[in-house]
Amino acid sequence: MNIHEFQAKEILKKYGVTVLKGQVAKSVDEAISAAKSIGGDLWVVKAQIHAGGRGKGGGVKVAKSMDEVKEHSNNILGMNLVTHQTGPEGKMVNQIFVEQGCNIEKEYYVGAVVDRATGGVTIMASSEGGVEIEVVAEKSPEKIHKAHVDPAAGLMPFQARQLAFAIGIPAPQIGKATKFFMGLYKAFIETDCSLAEINPLVQTKEGDIIALDAKMNFDSNALYRHPDVLELRDITEEDPAEVEASKYDLAFIKLDGEIGCLVNGAGLAMATMDIIKLQGSEPANFLDVGGGADKEKVTNAFKIILEDPNVKAILVNIFGGIMKCDIIAEGIIAATKELGLNVPLVVRLEGTNVEKGKEILSGSGLNIIPANDLTDAATKVVAAVKGA
Repeated sequence: MNIHEFQAKEILKKYGVTVLKGQVAKSVDEAISAAKSIGGDLWVVKAQIHAGGRGKGGGVKVAKSMDEVKEHSNNILGMNLVTHQTGPEGKMVNQIFVEQGCNIEKEYYVGAVVDRATGGVTIMASSEGGVEIEVVAEKSPEKIHKAHVDPAAGLMPFQARQLAFAIGIPAPQIGKATKFFMGLYKAFIETDCSLAEINPLVQTKEGDIIALDAKMNFDSNALYRHPDVLELRDITEEDPAEVEASKYDLAFIKLDGEIGCLVNGAGLAMATMDIIKLQGSEPANFLDVGGGADKEKVTNAFKIILEDPNVKAILVNIFGGIMKCDIIAEGIIAATKELGLNVPLVVRLEGTNVEKGKEILSGSGLNIIPANDLTDAATKVVAAVKGA
């Protein structure tokens, strides 16, 4: 689950991470009121959407007067902001964050991530802040410094200091940077983050170390432990189909292809998408119905798949363990009859009660294309899409 910048900063502030004063606004009047409340003579008006690259898209503006606060707020609120992360369709800006300005001396990067290579958390830092870390990794990998954290010990102060020295933070600010890094790590661990990124982290002319931007993603499987974080969810920023799927406990991610996938098990779902690509087509979604799906769950999964106008065929790939193939077959038939399926449907069943499941499908009188194995299923569904 993602949250907005202003929400991330509220969380980080509780862990000793220094942030600037700011207020969220949903109207121009609220933005002006926020700027007056913050005080000073320099503000930054920022679009709040779940995507990076807002500045390049025109979603971050500096204001040096109340008139400019009004102008920028009026321009950003309601705009369709297109960035490299939103795709060409962009995202509508429904709220902005008005933040006090500061005197930037130098920009850095710091982020905490779950590192699959080490099986733990890695803190990354770089002297190249304010730009995409992926670009730095590609063009100047030597400028990215890492601290691999022992999960039993946590981030040690000496590791935080080493990172601060490595990225060139001046000696007088090393103590502040160390405290900053330690706070970021603690926030990451205690809120079950999958990513906590500060880009840029800035050193001001006054010698402060401040999070000028903040991004936090959370492990959705751990949100039951954090009802306060779950309350920050903004479903207007999420794909409507993914929001709908979450209501039925379906693991669903929308993709850009043409073959809808209904699979049980994340690994099998990944393999299904891979083999569709190998056969020359593209999956329209990742959808894991889980091990205990029933007729209702299968029907809702079909509904969500068919709401995508790009779907030209559906591949059902089920390995029956806890989930029995005959139950899935009954769900497929119920969904097909209820929804009036008008795209080719290929079904591959294997596992518990597979023969009974195949009998149910074959006796249904519906236009269902059976498959013997995964390769056969992928070959048939791609052929169906291409009209063969």
